[in-house]
Amino acid sequence: MIIAHRGGTGDAPENTLEAIRQAVAHRADALWLTVQLSRDGVPVLYRPADLSALTDARGPVASRTAAELARVNAGWTFRQPGAGGDVFPYREHPAGIPTLREALRAIPPTLPVILDMKALPAAPQTEAVARVLTEEQAWPRVVIYSTEAGYQHSFAAYPQARLFESRDATRQRLLQMDLGGGCVDPPAASAWTAFELHRKVTVTEKFTLGEGRSEVNATLWSPASVGCFRQRSAQVRIVAIAVNDAADYLAAACLGVDGVLADSPRKMAAIREALPRPLQCPAQEAPAGTQR
Repeated sequence: MIIAHRGGTGDAPENTLEAIRQAVAHRADALWLTVQLSRDGVPVLYRPADLSALTDARGPVASRTAAELARVNAGWTFRQPGAGGDVFPYREHPAGIPTLREALRAIPPTLPVILDMKALPAAPQTEAVARVLTEEQAWPRVVIYSTEAGYQHSFAAYPQARLFESRDATRQRLLQMDLGGGCVDPPAASAWTAFELHRKVTVTEKFTLGEGRSEVNATLWSPASVGCFRQRSAQVRIVAIAVNDAADYLAAACLGVDGVLADSPRKMAAIREALPRPLQCPAQEAPAGTQR
C-alpha cells in the first residue's frame, strides 16, 4: 500500500482537504493524517506545535477555535519549483485547516485512515476524536497512531479502537533483532506496527571510565525482523515510514511489508506502476509469514 503521509505533503499542503483530494486522485491506498485539538475542543488536522511553521498565523493550534483555524492558510509555506525559482501557489488560493469530521467526509469510505495523535494531554483529544469517529461511523476504517504512550492508555477505553503498538515497543524489538538478541516478544496477532525503513540512531558504548558514541544510519527492517514481527501471525501489519524513492519502495516491497508511508502519492504511484511483475528482488531468505 502507498500511504499518503499527512495526506501527501510532497504534492499539496499537508493535512488539508486539497492534499486529501490529490492523494485520492493519485491512487493512494490509505491516508495518514495528523490531529490536534482546537481551542473549542474540535479535532482538526495540523502537525507542528506552532501555526507559524506552515501557515500565515502564529501561536499553538489550541489558541484558536476551529472556525478561526478554517480561515488560516495552511498552504502559506508550501512551495513548488518554477521557471524563475520556487513559487508559492497557495498564497493566492488559500487552503484552510480542516476539521477531522470534514476530512472523513471527504475521504471515500473504503479508504483506510491512520490518525496520528499529536496534542497533549491525551485524554481530552481521545474523547473528542472518539466522539467524531462514533458519529461518523468511522471506527472500522481508522487506525490510531501516536508516539505518546498516553494515547495507548486513553484509547484502551474504546474496545472498537484499533491502535498501532507503541513506537517504543517496535523500536526495542527492531534493535534487539539488529544487535543479535533474537526475536523477543513478537507483536500480538492483530497488531499494527510502524517504523522508519532507514533511521539515524546513536549507539552508546559504556566503558569503565566513560562512554563512546557513534552515529549510525541504520536499516532496521530486514527479512529476519519482518519474520519476527509475524511470528505469531501473518496478519500483523507492518508500515515502513519515510519511503520516498524507487529503491526504497522496491526494498520495502521485497521485504513483504504491508505499506509504505510516502510524502508524494503521485510520485510513488508512478514508481509502483513501473515495477516489473513479478518483483525482481535481491536473493534473500524469505521470512516466515512474509507476504509477497
